Amino acid sequence: MHQKSNRLLDALPEDTRRAVMSRLIYKELTQHHVLFDVRDLVSEVHFPLDAVVSLVIPLANGDAIQSAMTGRDGVIGAGAALNGRVSLNRAIVQMNGHSLSCGIEDFKHIINNYPPVRALVGAHEQVLFAQAQQSAACNISHNLESRVARWLLHIADLRGGDMLELTQEHLAEMLGARRTSLTVIAHTLQEAGMIKYRRGRIQLTDVPALRQTACECYEAVKRNYDAILQSSNE
Repeated sequence: MHQKSNRLLDALPEDTRRAVMSRLIYKELTQHHVLFDVRDLVSEVHFPLDAVVSLVIPLANGDAIQSAMTGRDGVIGAGAALNGRVSLNRAIVQMNGHSLSCGIEDFKHIINNYPPVRALVGAHEQVLFAQAQQSAACNISHNLESRVARWLLHIADLRGGDMLELTQEHLAEMLGARRTSLTVIAHTLQEAGMIKYRRGRIQLTDVPALRQTACECYEAVKRNYDAILQSSNE
């Protein structure tokens, strides 16, 4: 029995959860691995346990801008079982870790035979779309410091811990920011005692202060996820 869990699976009725778990296998997801790309046929569904996966939009110049992110509170690839197998974005492992996974055909069997799973996955897809919309608004409306704070808090929630194995370069890429600008922000947050950065690792040392610095989008996205988990228990 693995100690880490997925909040979406945990929200299912116990009999349904047991049936779903019997079809899932424990997998390791390595950092920067692409689970599927734009216009790929999605072949697997992943319920992350401690891995974090970003949905990104690749651009012609080689940049890739993050539109949404999910981890232990969500699922990756499940939409393909609902509305077609072709992906409209790239799913890349942001933080290495593990997931409970199965093939797309097995997952189609699950959602066809267990209505609570179909309902929860459908709600999750809506929340993921709302997160992408929130990110688009955030990128236009909020300054880089508040966006960095929001992003660090979000990925820590999805990871389930305050130690993040991330380089400033990768963080800048996901935020669509210049590396030099990100370095200045990281230094400011470190000087304020909110984070510690060393050798590709970022530790959140003052979460309340980061919450004060983060833009409103952090709480908005968090409330949306909490809402679908709460509604599944009602």
